[in-house]
Amino acid sequence: MSWIDAVLWNAEGLAPVVTQDVVTGRLLMQAWMNREALAATVAEGRAVYWSRSRSRLWRKGEESGHVQQVREIRLDCDGDALQLIVEQTGGIACHTGRESCFYRRLEQAQWLAVDPVARDPATMYRAPDSK
Repeated sequence: MSWIDAVLWNAEGLAPVVTQDVVTGRLLMQAWMNREALAATVAEGRAVYWSRSRSRLWRKGEESGHVQQVREIRLDCDGDALQLIVEQTGGIACHTGRESCFYRRLEQAQWLAVDPVARDPATMYRAPDSK
């Protein structure tokens, strides 16, 4: 069995992946990978995910420039979840312009945004029809 066959992919051929910053240890995001995304991540040394909304591979930072250089890949004890430890280019992992996608905290039965926007998302992404 190859290393990629050790991953227990779900019925859609996906496995969840959590991504952590190598310097701060902060949890940056959760995404999905399929076999192709994991193989590309290993081959390229940068995070490549499977976009469920776009039904295609998604190289983190392909539009925003906030690339994740992979320093370590781990597989959990059940073999059904992955962890990437990355160097986050530009300090922004979230499409909202924040360091982490986990920027909301539950306080008194309300989700409050507790982390600042580091960069306006409108300046990170081009319009779909622009080149």
